[in-house]
Amino acid sequence: MRIVSKVTVFVAFLMLAAMLGYAQRSTTSSPYSRFGIGELRGDNLPQSRAMGGISTGVRYLQGYGNINVINPASYSALLLTTIDVGVFGNINQLSKNQHSENAYNFALSHINFGIPLGRPGGISFGILPFSDVGSSYAIPGKVDTTNINTVYAGTGGTTKAYLGYGIQLNKNFSIGVNAGYIFGTLNNISSIEFPNDVGALNIRTDNSRYVKGFSYDYGIQYFQPLKNELSLTIGYSGTAGTSLRAKASQVVTGTATSVAEDEENLPLDTISTFEGQRYSIKMPMKHSIGFTLTKTNKWMVGGDFNYAKWSDYREGTTDPGFTDSYGFAVGGQFTPDASSINYLNLIDYRLGFKANKLYLNLQDQDIKQMAITVGFGFPLASLFGGTFYKINFSSEFGQMGTLSNNLVRERYINFNLGFTLNDRWFVRRSYD
Repeated sequence: MRIVSKVTVFVAFLMLAAMLGYAQRSTTSSPYSRFGIGELRGDNLPQSRAMGGISTGVRYLQGYGNINVINPASYSALLLTTIDVGVFGNINQLSKNQHSENAYNFALSHINFGIPLGRPGGISFGILPFSDVGSSYAIPGKVDTTNINTVYAGTGGTTKAYLGYGIQLNKNFSIGVNAGYIFGTLNNISSIEFPNDVGALNIRTDNSRYVKGFSYDYGIQYFQPLKNELSLTIGYSGTAGTSLRAKASQVVTGTATSVAEDEENLPLDTISTFEGQRYSIKMPMKHSIGFTLTKTNKWMVGGDFNYAKWSDYREGTTDPGFTDSYGFAVGGQFTPDASSINYLNLIDYRLGFKANKLYLNLQDQDIKQMAITVGFGFPLASLFGGTFYKINFSSEFGQMGTLSNNLVRERYINFNLGFTLNDRWFVRRSYD
């Protein structure tokens, strides 16, 4: 008879219900998110984000089950059924010239499941945000004595649902693959406004794109025990350059001008509309290599290098002029004493750093990103034998963009909070 703890089953059903009702909303205020399909969120869970995002060579995380979506070859290392659910929040400061403004966002970040399948391997499935659009800014101007503002805004995002399998081929080598489905709506709004001129007609253009399609990730890991409880893992992960399907629509309306800033501009007339334009979005191939060096139940350090061929990105026949991106991450974690009765010695302490050249080149200026990451893994007392819990927290302090060439500098703090549950499912027990 297959028996699992009632608490574990209850939590699983709650998470499945949340998954079925999951609706991705924008969790960014970055003006750079208006390009392409938005700001990419990545598949890292909080425990990985706290270490700079290293993941390609991560196989274990010191004594508890961990889901590493970035490299599906790691699923073969699952020993316990693992459920991971989390939330995301950020604080942004956007600066241009001498002006700055702050923005705040908060949303559900991920729901992931990992299930071991014995010696052959393991599977993982879940849902997590793929990209976000959340820009809003205005460009003031003047024609003769008339003030004219050109306003741009973006909302929406895409979500990724995936199913993956990893298998261990021999004692040192494993491979894996994820099949994902990406879907969501991206909205871009532009308007020409005549502030404080009640006799003028503002022109607003609403462009919407519904995006859907499959993605495929793959990975390999080589792992080798060393002396003195050390072990080395070397990994590679990649994403195939598949195409997504997009369906676009556009509505152009004329709106009345509002004298009061807090008064909504109401549409007066629809100038033009079209719906149903279909085209494909060619996504880039991505590659990552990395390693980790681990001392059992004590510490782990590692590094990743990533590259993506964004110069191949196309929207239909349109080439937006993206450039290839690349970057690196280093990080690690330290657990003072996993057998201690002092709780502070049981906590996982994590630290990392990452630097990336993004795929955007604006005003002859490459857009770059740098960040320092910190985090903790807090173990919780087990209420049932064989069931383990951990709260993982990460924080990222970073900067993207620059004040040079009339661009926007974005300084941000990202927060990720995840709850991890490990349990032994499908085990025959003598007593319930």
